[in-house]
Amino acid sequence: MSKLYGHIAGLSPRHTKLLLNLYHRKVNEIISLQQAGALSGLSHELGRLVGLVLSRRGEVLQVIVGTAQHLPAPVLSRARVGATRLSGLSLLRTEFGGGRVGAGDVVELLRMRLDFLARLQVKEGGRPGQLEFMYLDADSPQGFGLHSFYPGKAPQDMRQLALYQEGLLARQEDSVEVGGQGRALLVSVSSEPRAAALDKLEELKQLALSAGLSVCGQVLQRRLKQDPRTLLGPGKLEEVLALAFKQRADMLVIEQDLSPAQAHHLALVTGSDLRFIDRTQLILDIFAQRAGSREGKLQIEMAQQRYLLPRLGQRDDGLSRLTGGIGGRGPGETRLEIDRRRVRERLTRLERELAQVGRQRERRRYLRTQNQLPVISIVGYTNAGKSTLLNALTNSQVLAEDRLFATLDPSSRRLRFPEDKEVIITDTVGFIRDLPKELKKAFAATLEELSQADIILHVADASSSKLNDQIEAVEEIMRELAVTHLPTLLVLNKMDLAENAEELAARHGALPISALKRESLRPLMLKLQQMLGI
Repeated sequence: MSKLYGHIAGLSPRHTKLLLNLYHRKVNEIISLQQAGALSGLSHELGRLVGLVLSRRGEVLQVIVGTAQHLPAPVLSRARVGATRLSGLSLLRTEFGGGRVGAGDVVELLRMRLDFLARLQVKEGGRPGQLEFMYLDADSPQGFGLHSFYPGKAPQDMRQLALYQEGLLARQEDSVEVGGQGRALLVSVSSEPRAAALDKLEELKQLALSAGLSVCGQVLQRRLKQDPRTLLGPGKLEEVLALAFKQRADMLVIEQDLSPAQAHHLALVTGSDLRFIDRTQLILDIFAQRAGSREGKLQIEMAQQRYLLPRLGQRDDGLSRLTGGIGGRGPGETRLEIDRRRVRERLTRLERELAQVGRQRERRRYLRTQNQLPVISIVGYTNAGKSTLLNALTNSQVLAEDRLFATLDPSSRRLRFPEDKEVIITDTVGFIRDLPKELKKAFAATLEELSQADIILHVADASSSKLNDQIEAVEEIMRELAVTHLPTLLVLNKMDLAENAEELAARHGALPISALKRESLRPLMLKLQQMLGI
């Protein structure tokens, strides 16, 4: 049954009938002069914008009524989906005044992957003006094309453009390299100097690669204040969506943490074909991939549930429905309340299980104390070479790869000195700047183990251009954990890759080493013996 969508309150029976009659018309050649006159005249008489959702055969699938300034977005229940396909639907709408296509139209076109979006100018007296016709264009640098013409005088068959563009998308798709987890476009909105913002984008790229994503591009917007609704400004958001379409990206990875409200509005704008995650979600996902021990999995799930809890209310309108039925008469619980209760119950169970694992860890720590074995804890920025150093010192086979957060679960091994003295050496989880607070809370018990160490071995990457920043990030976390009073030894790893390793070591008061060259580790062993007094 045909019905009207949008702002239909206050419509007279006559106007309602005229709008419903639009369903019985077929719109050919985009729109003929006679059809344009009837549509613009009706819109003028109503004083409201009118929109038609069209199929490729010109059938009217939806009639949408707006206000004088705004037309609600159509609900495309019959839209086609696919990386190389357009929706198969188009939007023809009226516009009072100039009728020029704006940033909102570009976002709408890209979000819904419309065949085309056309604005019909309504002049004085309800006379039809020009059509501003916009369509997706995979060959265009902007990601879309634009034509202006009068009704009935289209320069070409505009509906054939949709078929041509789908063919072009299919050919381009064959040449696109897709990572195991998809193609990601990196986005950052920063008020920092450009060089610092680009450095953070580079680290975000390494995180995305570590998560298994294929990075297809990046966008940096420098502005003093984030947009409270969508983080990006309207113009930059249009640019991001167009670039995502051009690069066949299926995910946006955002450097800044999104507030629940920003996540909600971005979900409305990007649609279902383009996912997005922020930096915290990306790190949580990497940790979830790497966690192997029961404790690690519990900690990661707890962090994810804590991240999810304040964002439950930003999902969709379905969360506002009430539950009832037999035994539940009255208002009952909303879907949102049920979800929140379930998350809190899950958090309680996780905390209980982690407490049990913590007691087991306390027992192991007690046994180490009874054996009077000194403990050396390795800390450092992620990918500084901590696991490689542990393997070199103890002849172990702990996983060590050149990527961020290659290993997550702490590993403890025995280290034997030449004089038959033994110590326990532990490789902890790698640190990173702005470590998500959810992870800090989840890993609090594990990180507290650092306070029981006799020596903290701080490993830094001498080859990194951000050596100072990485050292400061690790020291900041150590200050938060209140372990700065413990004896700490700073070593600069990867000295074979640094041009001025000796100078850097002297400047920081550190030992230069290379975990891949065993001969460089002898000074480190002697220094550890000296600090332990053995």
